[in-house]
Amino acid sequence: MSMNRHRRGAALTGALALALTLGACSSGRSAPGMGTGTDAGRNAGGPMSIAYLQKQGDQEYFVSEAAGAKKKADELGVKLTVVNLGNDASKTITEVKSAIAQKNSGIIIVVPESAVGPQVAAEAKKAGIPLLTSDDQVCVSGPKPAACGKADLVARVGFSGVQMGGEVGKRAAAEFTKAGWSPADTRIVYAWKQDTTVCTDRINGAKAAWTEAGAPEVQTIELGTDNTPAGAQAKVEATVTANQGVRHWVVMGCNDENVSGGVKGLNNAGVKGADIVGVGLGAYLACKDWQAGADNGMKAALYIPGDEVGKLAVQAMYDKLKNGTEFTPEAFAPTRMVDSGTWRDAGFGCK
Repeated sequence: MSMNRHRRGAALTGALALALTLGACSSGRSAPGMGTGTDAGRNAGGPMSIAYLQKQGDQEYFVSEAAGAKKKADELGVKLTVVNLGNDASKTITEVKSAIAQKNSGIIIVVPESAVGPQVAAEAKKAGIPLLTSDDQVCVSGPKPAACGKADLVARVGFSGVQMGGEVGKRAAAEFTKAGWSPADTRIVYAWKQDTTVCTDRINGAKAAWTEAGAPEVQTIELGTDNTPAGAQAKVEATVTANQGVRHWVVMGCNDENVSGGVKGLNNAGVKGADIVGVGLGAYLACKDWQAGADNGMKAALYIPGDEVGKLAVQAMYDKLKNGTEFTPEAFAPTRMVDSGTWRDAGFGCK
């Protein structure tokens, strides 16, 4: 009698275990210890959900990026949550954990600083959900993507920093040559957040392109900024004060914020637009000057469509989750050099 009860108990236990396993599968959750590495079924009971976490989410470029991401998500029937991380590294980790706890199927992120990248990657890996970066690179094994092997770089959607910087440097060299300025009384200002790898890539690209364009050697001034207009403006104003004998200025930077702020800093210090060659990167601030008819020295800017990056990122994550399509290590959106006479032809609005 006791033997029969034992057998019936064992059978019930086995049936319960099977039911739990099947229940986990049918609900889209992996059974304990059986993570798939993508966890694509986290939202099998509802629409696919993706968290898009952005640094400096109130910056014009990232606002455009978020708008593009939302548009693509709507087309695909994806639930998209966009979060502004500001420049807060600790908030980044909190929001990553929150996105995981909310059962998002995937995370797309623009990290505020590369040093937080390894922890972000570790959290996503631990949760078993795909991670894709947009704009800035993230290294799994260390805080500096530039020192990271390709195998340890998280897949990225954005632009080629070296190529973008090259376009800026090439245009700046052409504007300098057209102006006919003497190298002796000219200075080149490079302004960027110097611990951000993609910014350094852009600056290095600009430097190389200047030389490759055949422009003469001009003394350079490198300014570390926080990538904001106010930060660049303050640094450039101080630079002019320390270089009273300089008549002409060329300004390049990581983004439109650095160049726009730099040009304004020169204007505030009494430098006229005719003595400035500013070549922006983004065009979303440069176009405001052109729209207003300002002759402040912003000669051109590389248009980088943030909305296209947002669309590409959401599409890539959708394909990964829906079809198992592997991420391309780096996917790039197109760019275009514009100026006061051509920016409207590029088809972007200037807010």
